[in-house]
Amino acid sequence: MTFDATLTRINEGVQVHHQHGRRDAARDLFAQVWQEIGEERGDPLHVCVLAHAMADVQDDVRQELLWDQRALAAADQLTDARVAEAGVPLSVAGLYPSLHLNLADCHHRLGDLDRAREHLRLAEAGIGALGDDAYGKLIRNGLDRLTQQLGPE
Repeated sequence: MTFDATLTRINEGVQVHHQHGRRDAARDLFAQVWQEIGEERGDPLHVCVLAHAMADVQDDVRQELLWDQRALAAADQLTDARVAEAGVPLSVAGLYPSLHLNLADCHHRLGDLDRAREHLRLAEAGIGALGDDAYGKLIRNGLDRLTQQLGPE
């Protein structure tokens, strides 16, 4: 594992948001990092993690959806070797349930229930890549909650 200054800065923004409730400050920090790495030239791991975090601090669900779509597109370019090098305790496959859950939630809030169910199915299909730890339980609980909200097809 090598020290990764960009991931460290993204994690600082996540902490500002989750531990201190300062969404605007986190969004500003993420925007600075985004200016530096950009979608086109950035390391896919940086783009994925940053876009995933940036989605969480958006006030508009359409912007949140855009950031979640960026995160998913970047994940498609990742390798397990790159993820392990950065010290991320998941395989690439372990990232997809959360990414699809977030997309399903956005589509649900936008009223596109078909797309919400599509991403929910994709999230559930990848759930086996998650461990039986706090993160895995968080994602499974999110899937259960959204499944109940969507109701039967």
